[in-house]
Amino acid sequence: MGPFDRVRALLGVLTFVAGVATAGSLYFSEGLGLVPCDLCWYQRILMYPLVVVAGAAAIEGRAGVWKTGLPLSLGGVAVAGYHTYVQLTPAATCGVDGACTAVLWRGLSVFTIPRLALVAFALLSVGFFVLALVDRDRTAV
Repeated sequence: MGPFDRVRALLGVLTFVAGVATAGSLYFSEGLGLVPCDLCWYQRILMYPLVVVAGAAAIEGRAGVWKTGLPLSLGGVAVAGYHTYVQLTPAATCGVDGACTAVLWRGLSVFTIPRLALVAFALLSVGFFVLALVDRDRTAV
């Protein structure tokens, strides 16, 4: 497996992670009828484009996509991290109605929706950072 194939494989994994996160968020809202709070909407705004960005780059094998993907995923880490903090801190508030503090779903007694988003954004950030290193090595030659 050559470097080009490894880049495409990593981009395929990143597309899969973003796709699962996107499908999961749609399942929570459309399938289970859970209403997204303000911070959930910001996370969606940052996650949904990553499916297309990483997917198109996977088809083309473009490691340089990290320049678009990394800022989106790091922004997602920040928002999901803050959302997790808000859920853990009862005195914290967000949005107009403070709905961001509500835990609407819990999986494996550990995961909430913002924590799942945080894991997905963290995985994507690591992947895009690896792509940045690969791209740097390619351009240094």
